[in-house]
Amino acid sequence: MNIYNIKINLHLKMLSQISDISDVLDKALSGQELSYHDGIKLFEETDMFLLGAVADQIRKKLNGNLITFVSSYYLNYTNICAASCPLCAFYRKEGDSDSYVLSTEQIVSRTNIAIKEMGATEIHIVGGFHPRLGLDYYEKIMMAIKKEFPNVVIKALTPAEIFFISKLTKNSVKEVLSRLKDAGLDSLPGGGAEIFDNEIRDVIVRGKCSGDEWLETVRQAHEIGLKSNATMLFGHIEKPKHIVDHILKIRELQKRTKGFTTFIPLKFSLENTELEKKHLIKNESPSVYDLRVIAVSRLLLSGVLNNISVYWVALGKKLAQIALKYGGNDMVGTAFSEEIFKAAGKNTGTSVEELVNLIKEIRMEPAQRDTFFNIIKKFG
Repeated sequence: MNIYNIKINLHLKMLSQISDISDVLDKALSGQELSYHDGIKLFEETDMFLLGAVADQIRKKLNGNLITFVSSYYLNYTNICAASCPLCAFYRKEGDSDSYVLSTEQIVSRTNIAIKEMGATEIHIVGGFHPRLGLDYYEKIMMAIKKEFPNVVIKALTPAEIFFISKLTKNSVKEVLSRLKDAGLDSLPGGGAEIFDNEIRDVIVRGKCSGDEWLETVRQAHEIGLKSNATMLFGHIEKPKHIVDHILKIRELQKRTKGFTTFIPLKFSLENTELEKKHLIKNESPSVYDLRVIAVSRLLLSGVLNNISVYWVALGKKLAQIALKYGGNDMVGTAFSEEIFKAAGKNTGTSVEELVNLIKEIRMEPAQRDTFFNIIKKFG
C-alpha cells in the first residue's frame, strides 16, 4: 500500500468516528455499486478533499495516469431553433438578423479546413431544431463529408435533435437513426440531456424532448450499433437529488446497452440566457460544487461507465486541471470553432499543444484519442 492509500485510509478512520460517510467511501474504494442514498450522502456530508482523493484513487485504478482528448471540430449547421429554452444563449428564430443555415457546400468546405489545416479526426455537428429542414438535408451533409473524407468520424445530432427530426418528418426514431447511419453517421453527441427530472426540466427547457424520450432515443441508437456520449447540465436550479437521479439513469441504461463512451458533466453558463435576464439565477455555480459533481459522477458510475470527461470550455482551463484530480480522465477535445458556449460568454479557443501542456503541468500523461477512446498518440 503506498503513502497515498495510507493517508486516505487514515482519514476515513478518523471520519468514521463522526460520520457514516466512511462506509460509502469504503464501498466506492472496494468497487461496490453505490445507491441513490449513497449519492445524496456524497453531496451533503463528505469532506471535499477526501471525496476528491477517493475519486482520484478510483480514476487511477480504472484509467491509470492517462488523460485523453480528441481533435474535434465543432460545426453548428444552424442557430435557428423551434425551441426557446431559457438555459440557451445560442438559439435564434427565423428572420433574426443573425440567424443562419449552412449549406452542404459550406459544411464540406469547413470540414476540409478542419481536417487538412487543424488535424481534426472528428467532426462534431449539432445545431438548433430547425422547423423546415427535412431528413434529406442531414443525409446530404453526411454523404458529402464521407465522400470527400471517408475516414473522418461524424459525431452528429444530439438525441434531442434526433427526436425532433423524427417528429418533424413523421418518421420513427429508428428510421431516422438508420437512414443517417447509412448516410455516414458514426456516433451521437450527448447534448440535450440537461436534467432528466421533470421538476427541473420544465423550468430550464422549453420545446425539447422529455428526459425519458432522450433516454429512449439513445437506447435505440445503441441498439443499431451507434455509440454516444452522455451529458448532464448542472449548476442552475437543480438540487443534489436531481444530479444523483440523472447519473443513475445513465448508469442503468449503460448496463443495458454498453453504448455510452463517456459521461460529460456540463457546467451551466449563465451569460446571455433567459434565466439570467429574468433573474432566476444570479450567479454560476461555485468551483467547489463543480468539483463535487465531477467526483460524485466518478464514484456513482465506477465500473459501469469509466470515462468521465472534464469539459474545459465550460469550466475554464485552470479549474479543468483541478477536476482531473477529482475523478476526470478526459478533456473532451479541442472544440475547434465551438459556438454554443461561446454565445454564453466562454472562451472556446485552444490547440492540441495547449491541452498537452495543461495535462503535463499536473504531472499526468496526455494522449490523443479517437471518438471511441482508442489511443492515437501519446505525448512524452
